[in-house]
Amino acid sequence: MTQVTLIGDRLASPGTEFVYEGESAACEGCPYRQQCLNLTEGVRYEVTDVRENGQLLDCAVHDTGVRAVEVEPASITANVASKGAYAGSKVELPGPCPHTECPSHEYCVPEGASFDAEYRIEEVVGDPPHEFCYLDRELTLVELEPPEE
Repeated sequence: MTQVTLIGDRLASPGTEFVYEGESAACEGCPYRQQCLNLTEGVRYEVTDVRENGQLLDCAVHDTGVRAVEVEPASITANVASKGAYAGSKVELPGPCPHTECPSHEYCVPEGASFDAEYRIEEVVGDPPHEFCYLDRELTLVELEPPEE
């Protein structure tokens, strides 16, 4: 579902993805709070459109100001257990991984996803980018459907 919100001008272009982190201490007293703080914390969003003729508004958080954009929850690319990994199946993330140097780390600990949530696989991408898993897990790279809000 498309929502209108305000984001930093540097992020305001279609295709940009971000994880909404919630309110900053600098937001206190801002006249645009209701338009800015209207997303679900911890969810990954994608900018789908920038509102034409929208003003660039001053912001205490974003140095170049904020502007109105349309966003939708975005799918999440992640590694999941290979067993049962097919389009349409429900899965949970296999758990955290301390090996930050691994080329798959960003997919084993994806931003905007939770280890205690269940997700539906939208598409199976294939083999993960690592040669071997330091935790000896059999993993498959998938696109997870955006979580229901």
